[in-house]
Amino acid sequence: MNFPSRLSAPRAILFDLDGTLADTAPDLAAAVNVLRTERGLAPTPYAILRPTASAGARGMIGAAFGLAPGDEGYEDLRLAWFDRYQAAMAVHSTLFDGVNELLEGIRAAGMEWGIVTNKPMRFTDPLVPQIGLAHAGCIVSGDTTPHAKPHPAPLLEAARRLGIDPAHCWYVGDDLRDIEAGRAAGMVTVACNWGYCGAIDPSTWGADFQLDTPADLLATLNAVVASVRAAEAV
Repeated sequence: MNFPSRLSAPRAILFDLDGTLADTAPDLAAAVNVLRTERGLAPTPYAILRPTASAGARGMIGAAFGLAPGDEGYEDLRLAWFDRYQAAMAVHSTLFDGVNELLEGIRAAGMEWGIVTNKPMRFTDPLVPQIGLAHAGCIVSGDTTPHAKPHPAPLLEAARRLGIDPAHCWYVGDDLRDIEAGRAAGMVTVACNWGYCGAIDPSTWGADFQLDTPADLLATLNAVVASVRAAEAV
């Protein structure tokens, strides 16, 4: 397996939350359909809502109501959706298949791992322990720093909290903003095909890696570490 020449052995793996570590779309979609039901509207099909999950309120309200930020009525729906979602965040949300094994493999290899999400703290803080991720080395939410992704500030804050140079961190996500933020932070970037990539082809994002499963990520990490160590031994 050939790797970019700039790669060094990773010391920390940082993850987006929604669509990367956790399949939270069922509860996100349920909350927006509560809003539709309250307004006498039929639920929006889950197949339409799921691909927008990584975009949060912007994606859900856009798909369910055809409104975008700045449109009349959008802000009221956004605030109402926040309340409905907070009331039932972890009913059907689960970790993606293979994530537990991935995190165990990362720890076994002596690496740190953490979460960097655009989800506000009011959701992240209660949700993370409920879905089995309380052991994260750090959790940086969308309002932890003055900027959210695609700005690099949240990723740099995560690296600071872990005490690891960003150049030795990888960032894994399922949205273009994740890859843009990781690149801007000087991290190795991974686009995960198992998330909510929607209709956009992740191969256009310019990520260092594009992988299909959490098991593929663990195998790639182990292969990179072995390759770097072999090169250093020469």
